[in-house]
Amino acid sequence: MSIVDTPERRQLRELTRAFVTREVLPHLDDWERAGEVPRALHATAAKLGLLGVGFPESVGGSGGDLLDSIIVTEEVIRSGGSSGLIAALFTHGIALPHMVAAAGVSIGGSLGGRLGGTSAPGDDDLVQRYVRPTLAGTMIGALAITEPDGGSDVAGIRTTARRDGAHYVVNGSKTYITSGHRADFVTTAVCTDFPGSGELTLLVIDKGLPGFTVGRRLEKLGWHCSDTAELSFVDVRVPVANRIGAEDTGFLAIMQNFAAERLSLATQAYATAQRCVELAVRWCRDRETFGRPLASRQVVRHRLAEMHTRAEAARAYVHEVAVRVAAGEPVVTEVAMAKNVAVAACDEVVDQALQLHGGFGYMRDAEVERHYRDARILGIGGGATEIMNEIIVKGMGL
Repeated sequence: MSIVDTPERRQLRELTRAFVTREVLPHLDDWERAGEVPRALHATAAKLGLLGVGFPESVGGSGGDLLDSIIVTEEVIRSGGSSGLIAALFTHGIALPHMVAAAGVSIGGSLGGRLGGTSAPGDDDLVQRYVRPTLAGTMIGALAITEPDGGSDVAGIRTTARRDGAHYVVNGSKTYITSGHRADFVTTAVCTDFPGSGELTLLVIDKGLPGFTVGRRLEKLGWHCSDTAELSFVDVRVPVANRIGAEDTGFLAIMQNFAAERLSLATQAYATAQRCVELAVRWCRDRETFGRPLASRQVVRHRLAEMHTRAEAARAYVHEVAVRVAAGEPVVTEVAMAKNVAVAACDEVVDQALQLHGGFGYMRDAEVERHYRDARILGIGGGATEIMNEIIVKGMGL
């Protein structure tokens, strides 16, 4: 029996599928057009225990590890959800782990441990004020790293935080922030030295603080149900108690969580590919051209076979790497390869699936059309394909 396919994880799949069927599918198209998912969905997912999967019970989670989180992500998409829904509903997966790790609680998929060796005075308090309410579905958090002129250059962050007594004074801007409009707080990467120095610190910044402005809602190619925002900070006074870990440990904290984030994106990629194979098979069985089902034609069957092979191979490799990450192995290169393999499979399969759907695949009424749009971000988010290639060649000693 595969470690990813245990009786308990089968039950988790069934729970996830029931949640998607009952709570998501009747409304997903409306959420796509509204540009966000309702806050009530967070509360519902929390009551079922899905929102807290992968987070220890000691901080308000449901327990489990990285592999359980992967199961939930995979099944949401395989059940008819979308990677955009994952981004919207599970943004806390990138907003909270730094707080949990700083409080000394280990999370599968990150290195865990107290950042800087010791906890800051407010770390345990941050768990009570932000982690627990978020996992209970009563708060929404976001992660703000990317800046307008920064892209993947985390060390080049220019948003500054100047210490002023019991506060930091924050100035700068962030962009492409997932759940930025709905978030009650934002885990924010700031520079505590001169801009671009790489001396980063993470601060939890509450929405509503004077000088903190949430800008326009950004319109995107895909992930329409996931709200995305620009953020601006002008002399925002943030209590020192809202600092995560010790000062200047933010870069390490961000790097520690990249494995889980990249594997989540890889999971979204192969699961999207698998779902599109299922949609294409169903369509080709039912659709007739020139008096015969599409699936009766050898060229179509072979194309479906190649799509299925790519999706399943990507899934197998991502699972293999995820097992190693969950076991604490430092497999940075393998994580980068897993993300690129899954994204490449997704790009090819989704494109072919839409092609097999013909004109209908180009319509908003076709589920495959949504996956086609949503898939494009997966090779950009969490580190672009080109950044992953740089990590891979370093692992090769080049």
